[in-house]
Amino acid sequence: MNFYKKLSPFYNLALLYFIVSFTLRIVLLFHPITQSTFTFTESLKIFSFGLLSDSFVFILASGFLWLYLIFISNSKYSKPYGYIILTGCVALLLYIASGKSIFDEYGGALPRIVLIFVSLKTLLFALFLFLPKHRDKIRFWLFAFVIFLYVLVILQNAISEFFFWNEFGVKYNFIAVNYLIYTNEVIENIMQSYPVVPIFSALFIITGIITYFIIKKSRNYIDDIPNFGEKIKITALYAVLFFASLVAVPGLTKTENSKNVFVNELQSNGIYKFYLAFQNNKLDYFKFYKTIPNEEAFALLKQDFPSITGKNTLREIKEDSLEQRKNVILITIESLSADFMKMYGNEQNITPFLDSLAQKSLLFTNIYAAGNRTVRGLEAVTLCLPPTAGESVVKREDNKNKFSTGSVFLKKGYNVKFMYGGDAFFDNMQDFYSGNGYQIIDKSSFAENEVTFSNVWGVCDEDMYKKAIKVMNAEAKQNKPFFNHIMTVSNHRPFTYPNNKIDIPGNIKSRDGGVKYTDYALRQFFNQASKQPWFKNTVFVIVADHCASSAGKTELPLDKYRIPALIYSPSIKPEKYTKLMSQIDIMPTLFGLLNFDYESKFFGQDVFKPSYQPRAFIATYQDLGLIKDNVLTILSPKQQIKQFQLKLNEKAGISPEFQIHYDEIPLKTENKNLLDETISYYQSASYVLKEKEYQFKDLAAKNAKLYANHVKN
Repeated sequence: MNFYKKLSPFYNLALLYFIVSFTLRIVLLFHPITQSTFTFTESLKIFSFGLLSDSFVFILASGFLWLYLIFISNSKYSKPYGYIILTGCVALLLYIASGKSIFDEYGGALPRIVLIFVSLKTLLFALFLFLPKHRDKIRFWLFAFVIFLYVLVILQNAISEFFFWNEFGVKYNFIAVNYLIYTNEVIENIMQSYPVVPIFSALFIITGIITYFIIKKSRNYIDDIPNFGEKIKITALYAVLFFASLVAVPGLTKTENSKNVFVNELQSNGIYKFYLAFQNNKLDYFKFYKTIPNEEAFALLKQDFPSITGKNTLREIKEDSLEQRKNVILITIESLSADFMKMYGNEQNITPFLDSLAQKSLLFTNIYAAGNRTVRGLEAVTLCLPPTAGESVVKREDNKNKFSTGSVFLKKGYNVKFMYGGDAFFDNMQDFYSGNGYQIIDKSSFAENEVTFSNVWGVCDEDMYKKAIKVMNAEAKQNKPFFNHIMTVSNHRPFTYPNNKIDIPGNIKSRDGGVKYTDYALRQFFNQASKQPWFKNTVFVIVADHCASSAGKTELPLDKYRIPALIYSPSIKPEKYTKLMSQIDIMPTLFGLLNFDYESKFFGQDVFKPSYQPRAFIATYQDLGLIKDNVLTILSPKQQIKQFQLKLNEKAGISPEFQIHYDEIPLKTENKNLLDETISYYQSASYVLKEKEYQFKDLAAKNAKLYANHVKN
């Protein structure tokens, strides 16, 4: 019986969690949005399997509680152990506070969070060590704080699940994950939508009351701390339950197989659904967005692609001129907003090389990034299709053997590589590009003497470009053209780079410095490349992956999606293309310049074709936008539609083609033609991915061979 009492913090919190979860299911069952009736069997399934799922999820979530409780003891404060441990804590604290720890390389709030955590742990350990008479009182308040946090999280999660159900009629999905990404927008929305102060005031009062009673029933754990043998028993019991839960929780999701969607949703555990949303990164367009019949969607798409038939985008691209088998180097530059460049109004002179190269290139002055993350930019230039709802295709499970930029080059007999100065496993790039026929050159491919500077993201851009020159010199000897896609890393927080390269030191972690060093490294690359025998037969495509920021006053602020893009080759006449276009058009336009004949499934188009109608796609994970005819149409979950008239907010001293700021004025009358066109693009893109119509049929065997060779080398 005494051992049973030692488990009281666990089973008292578990009881609270079960009561709250049961109550929540009752509330959601009778919620107006739950437009369904349930049989006795369905109701039994909801509550029985729901209880099982809650039990196993609670066991997994109580791991932090076990970790806290199992290390409560008095023996660690005895001499000399207490002083040794405190010395270690102080040394760790000084290391982190020095500003030169490994955490500082990540930038952002991480160093501060770690510093606060270690400071508190050190302070508390010192109090326990030097104030033995007050040890019990301090331990009691710490114990109370931990229980309070658990109670708060249980109640807060229930409230969150209720409001999410109230909004979407489902448990957590990828939109909930998205809420963590767009924190500022979400908080502002919550503040405007709900009586936050009364809700949270009540929440904290109720949490305090419940905590009081749980502590009253559970404080025997700290009043009579378990001995070593009892802790071993607790740990053994918890370990068995923990590993059983790891197996049981995924298994229970297989029982969510009712034809009634509400039964599956009510049966499920919200916390685990949130975890699955991180894993799956999916947001079903057909469930959450405005749709039209698929036949109608593809019929509308046929206006832009007259030769397509059926529910796909397959068509023949034919050119009148002789094909040019030139080498192609595609450089996607990390976080390069258009307004970093002089022509768009920047006065800091942080892109002097790109500014000069733009004057010698085919310059696209009115191009928009498809999304606001690197994986969206990579998806846009590789797959050339609109950004579909949820996570980028790059990070999805079904991301292989797609019709891609690389597949077109592969079929033309090119060597195809993806080059990245960091670890290509990051953001699933290794899996995506190797699964689509690319050979990978990343940080693991570098010899020790090839790295002069690196940070958490990888080697500096100069090192990457030097490596690229070596690789391309070797490729040029194979008498085959090459296509190499290079992704830069230096213009990324923490914005560290080699010193004495530019007039902004690399150790002050400046955004302007990151941009200027990126530009400097690009100049060095061109200086070296121009001396190579393959240079004159090479086309360089330079485009940003996305802007430095996507935050704005509107859902999709246009200036936060405007990016620079250019195509340079000694054989291409410099000119400015000023019509509206999308990031997904850059590679199909290049194929047109090279006079490629090929089968295409791309949604992106050659913007020099007479049939091209200017438009651009911009999106977050859930808001899908189309810019056309000076109107921005946005599709959002819950079948929501917004349309805005775009009014140029002209800035003095900037040429018309480089103006990027627009006021977005809500349309008073819906433009149905543009709405239907927006739906047709995003719905058809979602359809071809879902139905595997965007596959490159010849690629599977070639992928296996290429990847095997890559691993061997």
